[in-house]
Amino acid sequence: MTILIKNGKVVNPAKKQEKVMDILIEDGRITKTETDILKEADEVIDASGCLVMPGLIDLHVHFRDPGQTHKEDIATGSAAAAAGGFTTVCCMPNTKPVVDNPETVAYIVEKAKQTGLTNVLPVGAVTVGMEGNTVTDMEAMKKAGICAISEDGKSVMNSAVYRRAMKTAARLGLPVLAHCEDINLVEGGVMNLDEKSEQMGLKGISNAVEDIIASRDILLAKETGAKLHLCHCSTKDSVTMVREAKADGIAVTAEVCPHHFSLCTEDITANDGNFKMNPPLRKREDMETLVGGLQEDVMDVISTDHAPHSQKEKSGGMEKSPFGIVGLETSVALTITNLVKKGRLTWIQMAEKMSYNPAKVLGIPKGTLNEGAVADIVIINPDETYEINPDNFKSKGRNTPFAGMKVSGKVKYTILNGKVVYHD
Repeated sequence: MTILIKNGKVVNPAKKQEKVMDILIEDGRITKTETDILKEADEVIDASGCLVMPGLIDLHVHFRDPGQTHKEDIATGSAAAAAGGFTTVCCMPNTKPVVDNPETVAYIVEKAKQTGLTNVLPVGAVTVGMEGNTVTDMEAMKKAGICAISEDGKSVMNSAVYRRAMKTAARLGLPVLAHCEDINLVEGGVMNLDEKSEQMGLKGISNAVEDIIASRDILLAKETGAKLHLCHCSTKDSVTMVREAKADGIAVTAEVCPHHFSLCTEDITANDGNFKMNPPLRKREDMETLVGGLQEDVMDVISTDHAPHSQKEKSGGMEKSPFGIVGLETSVALTITNLVKKGRLTWIQMAEKMSYNPAKVLGIPKGTLNEGAVADIVIINPDETYEINPDNFKSKGRNTPFAGMKVSGKVKYTILNGKVVYHD
């Protein structure tokens, strides 16, 4: 099978290259990138006016499978990923049962292979049952296919247990994806602690809930040599700590989610469960600092924290709804609309943060458009405008605060291993 992509602006972060070129794909790999390739192909895609980027990589999704498939499953999650331009996603382990053993890892790997719409890389739990007490058999899970470890949804509060886990992860070369939350400080909070929470009469979550554990985890990474990745950073001090940790030579990277660089508490218009996520939307000062951290390359990755829930579950307002929103099918448009079109990121930086850098965090040979690379590719029309309509999502989840928002940037094709898996 050969595919020839013509006339697209090729954005290759591996070479800092942004140029109108053609790409030839043969037998699942990129075999040629140059101007005006003259060769017959089984399929020719005219990408005029579009961006051609490496397939996007999301370090942080929840596919709810096994155990909560009324919210999402691997098939629907993979379809959402393909529609969003993602060719690789990392599934968090807080399923039912928890991904804390090689058998559950193997189940996810096999089901994803059967679906065939995106590369699904399972993340293994740090502790058995995510109970925070006993470190999992990471070596067995790595052999079964995990790409990293995480206790996402909570932190391992026992620092001694976490240190043991980090030492093992360092020995095995597994990244540690850290959800930073001091559970003892949450105190029933459902949104950011500020004037807005007081005005709405709701319990708040302070920045310290995140910052204290982020600081601890960075120090443990320094001691153990673990490769630490901070998930869904939401506070201005997280940016400061990541900057200082990198200056100190600590192996730390960090991600920001589109909802945290697109919205702040001022944008919460009602007591609506679709505005409830963990960590919560913060103050404008935090949001602007996160954007600055992305712009300055302090923050390495844009991830979605795609967290689908049913409409019934999300209808309970801020107090009764579960935390989390969907993000796979809105991430490209929100990044283009709120960052690139506003001059805060370049196209190269977008490709770095959504593909090249996540691949480096995982240590996998993806995120490039170099000749010889596996043909995982996304084609995006950056100027196509539309309103976000959750009814059009491939995901089972409709829980988004962005419904009705006018955005720019539409995924037109997603190519996985040299095969078109999505076409708008």
